[in-house]
Amino acid sequence: MPTVSPIKDFLAGGFGGMCLVAAGHPLDTIKVRLQTQPLPAPGQKPLYAGTWDCALKTIRNEGFFGLYKGMAAPLVGVTPMFAVCFLGFGIGKKLQQTTPDQQLTAVQLFNAGMLSGVFTTAIMTPGERIKCLLQVQAASSGPKLYKGPIDVVKVLYREGGIRSIYKGTCATLLRDVPASGMYFMSYEWLKRSMAPAGKEGELSPIRTVVAGGIAGMLNWLVAIGPDVLKSRLQTGE
Repeated sequence: MPTVSPIKDFLAGGFGGMCLVAAGHPLDTIKVRLQTQPLPAPGQKPLYAGTWDCALKTIRNEGFFGLYKGMAAPLVGVTPMFAVCFLGFGIGKKLQQTTPDQQLTAVQLFNAGMLSGVFTTAIMTPGERIKCLLQVQAASSGPKLYKGPIDVVKVLYREGGIRSIYKGTCATLLRDVPASGMYFMSYEWLKRSMAPAGKEGELSPIRTVVAGGIAGMLNWLVAIGPDVLKSRLQTGE
């Protein structure tokens, strides 16, 4: 197993965070709007029938870039957040290694991943709060309360101080700690399983993407329940 370098993990995580936001924000916008849409009145249809309906209505009403509403907050927040996430994972691995080249067990990788989830909460919680409020506001026909991410911070701080900005911290921890453990454990295991014998560090880019994609799906299997609670809590009054 290669020697753990928390600094390299930090830099790699920052770049990975930017790529994640660029690729995933439209899907995140759809997810948040589906999670927070109001219950329909008796006899009426819901605002969105499903994923595709939400995507089509968003593009029709707001243009393609409506899917990117609220992107500034996660772009600013997710880049350092992922850097801190991978730093936390690197530290978690290092704390459990007795020798620099020790290969960690699945449980140890899960523990290191959970530590990374704790590390990211301080950045993730306000970023998610801002993002969700802007995404839900863009889909609403009511008055616009926020002009942008900075205005969200100003309004939240004026109305409730720092506690309002960090609303949903416990729900974020409930989502990210076990989900991060699942992600890193499955990702590292898949990389080992897919690499040629004796050449763990030489995984091809395609196999790396496949490993990351499967790990991401397993991450969301764990995270989706707490994420619904978090989104509703952070966008509620």
